[in-house]
Amino acid sequence: MNLSFLKKAAPWIATIASTAVPAAAPFIGIASKLLSSGLGKDVPATAQGLQDAITKAMSTPEELAKLKEIDNQFALQMHTLDINSTEDFEKIAAADRADARAMETKTGSKIPAILAISVTLGFFGLLVLTALHAAPVGSERVMDVMTGSLGMAWISIMNYYFGSSAGSAEKTRLLSLAPPVKPD
Repeated sequence: MNLSFLKKAAPWIATIASTAVPAAAPFIGIASKLLSSGLGKDVPATAQGLQDAITKAMSTPEELAKLKEIDNQFALQMHTLDINSTEDFEKIAAADRADARAMETKTGSKIPAILAISVTLGFFGLLVLTALHAAPVGSERVMDVMTGSLGMAWISIMNYYFGSSAGSAEKTRLLSLAPPVKPD
């Protein structure tokens, strides 16, 4: 179903379900619990689980009314946490990265670098292994999960050391607003 359509029914929960910012992940669990208790159905704590629950709740007027009430409860919880838009999630993520970098600088710990190198070697090693050899029968799903998990960890590491594309997109937007420089 169209995500903009879901956002009309439950704007806050649908926004959380569509936000790719890692800082939004804990709020998926909160939304899942609210939907599960409010709709009386088990809603998986995943973006897809939230989207599926919203879609199903839109099928009857009674459930749609419950969905709107649950979304309002969720919005109130977000406002109490001083989260008023999806940009706030990026601010949380940026502050988290800044704190981690500051701690690494202050302590001089080598652990983050060791973990980064280990995950990088593991991820690309697994990619090479799967490219050259077929997974053992019955282990295909396990290999997919391992590859996906290592891939996500590697992306997080790249964001930690080199910044995220959200920051880059914001810089590009700000540069586009600047007046053009005329050559002398």
